[in-house]
Amino acid sequence: MSRTAATAGRRTGGLTRALPGLRRTLHRFRHQIAAERRLIALGLLALFAEVGLRLLEPWPLAYVLDAIVAATGADLTTRTSPIPAIPGLADITALIIVCAVAVVGAVALRAAAAYAMTICFALAGNRVLTRVRTELYSHLNRLSMRFHESRRTGDLVTRVTGDIGRLQEATVTAAIPLAGNVITLLGMFVVIVIMDWQLALAVAVVFPLFLLLGGRLSRKINHVSRGQRKAEGELASLATESLGAMAVVQSYSLESRMEQRFGGNNERTLTDGVQAKKLSAGLERKTDVLVGLATGVVLLLGAHRVLAGALTPGELTVFLTYLKTAFRPLRDIAKYTGRLAKAAASGERIVDVLDAQPEITDASWARPAPRLRGMIELREVELSYRRGQRALAGVNLIIPAGRRVALVGPSGSGKSSIATLLCRLRDPDSGQILLDGWDLRDLTVDSVRSQIAVVLQDSVLFADTIRANIAFGATEPVGDEWIRWAARLAGADEFIDRLPQGYDTVVGERGATLSGGQRQRIAIARAAIRNAPIVILDEAMTGLDPGTEADVAAALRRLTEGRTTLVITHDLAAARDADLVLWLEGGRVVRGGAPAAVLGERTAIR
Repeated sequence: MSRTAATAGRRTGGLTRALPGLRRTLHRFRHQIAAERRLIALGLLALFAEVGLRLLEPWPLAYVLDAIVAATGADLTTRTSPIPAIPGLADITALIIVCAVAVVGAVALRAAAAYAMTICFALAGNRVLTRVRTELYSHLNRLSMRFHESRRTGDLVTRVTGDIGRLQEATVTAAIPLAGNVITLLGMFVVIVIMDWQLALAVAVVFPLFLLLGGRLSRKINHVSRGQRKAEGELASLATESLGAMAVVQSYSLESRMEQRFGGNNERTLTDGVQAKKLSAGLERKTDVLVGLATGVVLLLGAHRVLAGALTPGELTVFLTYLKTAFRPLRDIAKYTGRLAKAAASGERIVDVLDAQPEITDASWARPAPRLRGMIELREVELSYRRGQRALAGVNLIIPAGRRVALVGPSGSGKSSIATLLCRLRDPDSGQILLDGWDLRDLTVDSVRSQIAVVLQDSVLFADTIRANIAFGATEPVGDEWIRWAARLAGADEFIDRLPQGYDTVVGERGATLSGGQRQRIAIARAAIRNAPIVILDEAMTGLDPGTEADVAAALRRLTEGRTTLVITHDLAAARDADLVLWLEGGRVVRGGAPAAVLGERTAIR
């Protein structure tokens, strides 16, 4: 991009660009917001009450000031004060007491209204954004593998946590007070126009100056804020990747390199953050100067208006009080421009994910799958992960129900792609995949996946109890007896009982506190409790020591007995145990048949 184009892009940003982003976010969350309409209505009532009390607050002072001026006999003006006398309060002392009580009462009531307003809006905003966070997380779980493979995990985590938090903060600390102050500004401007339109006109001249100054600086703030949010997402991604691969980092002595990469990204976020703060602080201070300028002009002209008899001293005091209060929104806009810009960027990042459509969805005509026997058929199936790179090319095969089939071949030949298609993690580019004669696209996704159990080479366990990790495999809640049955089938019951808390032992993230064999047997138990007619074993015994491999192999044999089983493996010894072997190369089945006929005397894949 040329420098000119980049400059033009920055000029179209700023607060004017942030506001459409906020509008887009509000429009996307309109249903969640509508659910809190009662709280929002109460908040609005409290807001208008707070504004009305703020408008009334300086008038007792005006009564007192004009009464004091009249009592001292000062003849500042030939104009009679328009402030009506209060019946029964001819005595100035009584008037002062009543006005003092009125000021305290107005301030107390305004504080109560402001408190109610803040609580109502904050509670409504937090409820809405809590539901949005749940929706965002659920939506991420349903997005296709193609989406997740193209995004960095840390950046997605930042959207679920940091960006939602940024919106919550902006709602409570920026948007609510800003809305109140803007309404107050409009109300006060109407009052001062009624009081003296000529003096009000002098005040109005300041607003174009603020808009010119604020527009230029807010564009820069918005540009820096977007860069900061992007850098924070990259920082979270780097931290997630390195911490999740700590064994590799330490084994290859990569600590220094990772620290350098992290430090570089961290410095960029610091630089952007400091720059945003500097710009916001500069805008605040320049706004203060404008407010001071307007106050000086009003004081000069207002004093002459009082001496000329056009205003009373009390009215001028109200005017100056309104002016000071009315310009607070300008200070707040300057103060919160950075927060609003970050909130707009965060909202757009959230909406971008929510607007992403899952590729794997139920067709309008799809029906729940019946209990399957497990017959698998592929007809002219083609699949590409990237344009021009076919993973499967016209694959045709039939696997009878209850048979054990080994898929072998060199890396990248398409073995795991077949498993991916069966689980409907992807749909084929063309061709059909059938289970018991049903096209997968004619069946609901959940009903198909619920009848397939998968055991992977690197079986992921969650940071929860062993009981919960096994129960995750069930399609509906199960009792303790079923969990123990699955553990016994997997040969895991004995070692689980020896753990300090038994089945209630909490495993580390990804099962890091267990050995490889223990993790694999818990994964087998998780697959067993699913009671699925189709089982996929994707390199399930790779990397295990000989003693552990024998135990896991026995558990897998018990798991797959009587079920249609796909064994994806590079281990030809494991393939010889199958009923049928399919040899894949270049995304095609090049040979198929009995193990002896396909493998011959091979001992390894070349």
